[in-house]
Amino acid sequence: MTLSTDAALVLFSGGQDSTTCLAWALQRYARVETLGFDYGQRHAIELTVRPNILQAIRTLDPSWATRLREDHVLDLSVLGEVSETALTRDSEITMQADGLPNTFVPGRNLLFLTLAAALAYRRGISVLVGGMCETDYSGYPDCRDETLRTLQSALRLGMNTQLTIETPLMWLDKPATWQLADQLGGQSLIDLIRTETHTCYLGERDQLHEWGYGCGHCPACELRAKGYQTYRASA
Repeated sequence: MTLSTDAALVLFSGGQDSTTCLAWALQRYARVETLGFDYGQRHAIELTVRPNILQAIRTLDPSWATRLREDHVLDLSVLGEVSETALTRDSEITMQADGLPNTFVPGRNLLFLTLAAALAYRRGISVLVGGMCETDYSGYPDCRDETLRTLQSALRLGMNTQLTIETPLMWLDKPATWQLADQLGGQSLIDLIRTETHTCYLGERDQLHEWGYGCGHCPACELRAKGYQTYRASA
């Protein structure tokens, strides 16, 4: 099967990183579709905010409105069933004996990208875009560049197609991710990310900080807040 090299499927959670990746893809590909996963995540509020972000991002640029197409959401509740983690259970966020935080969901990105590849194949899309990052990745081994390059090779072999996994944030820290969003969509995109996206691991959305909604003290909030403050200081 021939897949379009001018179409991309973005793994879009509704968070800062995936929204930045969506804008990145909309600058580069003629057709962009999005994919979210419902895996029993503790911060399921991210699934609720996704439609609002997609609607809002269409208003930022006329070409983005034309290029942004179908959104898909897959039920991956089985992942939550087999994962005893702080992202799939109501438990305290801690470091484990193996040096990984207990927010690590084993196999999550591997499963996400495998299913994304299957959907992309059916939709005639050759490019997957994900917000994985080895610079600010919390120690998650499935966010490493080596992991994703190896998975890309396996998917190409297993599906007999030249599928590509793009990770535009791979070597960026959080201040640089805010800066990339600024370059892609200016203050309008920055404001959208601040006020609409969700990153907080605890799913809290009661208070709007200068950097966005969240509890302010979980690892995801701390990383996002520090990155925003550094970005603003250098602006």
